[in-house]
Amino acid sequence: MFVTIHQPEHLPWLGFFDKLRQAELFVLLDTCQFAKDDFQNRNRIKTANGPTWLTVPVYKTGRSDQTINEVEICNDRNWRQRCWSLMRQSYGRAPYFNDHASFFADLYRRDWRSLVELNIAIITYLAEQFGLGGRFVRASELGIDERGPTTVNLAICRAVGASAYLSGRAGRTYLDEERFAEHGIRVVYQDFQHPVYPQLWGDFIPAMSAVDLLFNCGPTSRAILDGASLPAGQPVEAPVYGPLA
Repeated sequence: MFVTIHQPEHLPWLGFFDKLRQAELFVLLDTCQFAKDDFQNRNRIKTANGPTWLTVPVYKTGRSDQTINEVEICNDRNWRQRCWSLMRQSYGRAPYFNDHASFFADLYRRDWRSLVELNIAIITYLAEQFGLGGRFVRASELGIDERGPTTVNLAICRAVGASAYLSGRAGRTYLDEERFAEHGIRVVYQDFQHPVYPQLWGDFIPAMSAVDLLFNCGPTSRAILDGASLPAGQPVEAPVYGPLA
């Protein structure tokens, strides 16, 4: 069993789905501490004026120790209208935006309270559109209470019967590979080469939300993610994630 683990981010970038593409099972790490100003409640899309954040406001005051699956959305601000308006303005002319507009219109009409439920709804939809559905389990469903990057990732891998664990590049700096090896689990590191694809609004900008690829390339998105129909991609520094990614 080839397993990868990652926080359930908001509108994730393509590196997230590259992990899913390679793994047999993707564990959504919803039990780690919520990181302020990270990618768990926001991500970037490309607009006519350059990259812009789509942000979901959440309650943080007095909740510094909350885990991702405990985070509540602050609906006092009209974030849904702003996000949907920005998405339509930025991608309304994209070739395949209309194919997916009904999903996102409905998404932004719904009265979301839980950040993780919103994120997983988006992740599930994007995975299906990229031909990568049906490979998820939530860490909170596994009953694991360990902390620390090696400890929690190793515990998850053992719980799901992993024989190999796909880590992000940053894992080289903090994972204790010997502990994985003691349990017969091989550690592999992601080497994601960002594809270049047709994109609106001028020169190509990498590391946008994966919706950028979907709206611009539609049914060829999976082939692009696989690197099957493009020249070699360009190395891109991954967005800075927490130590458990």
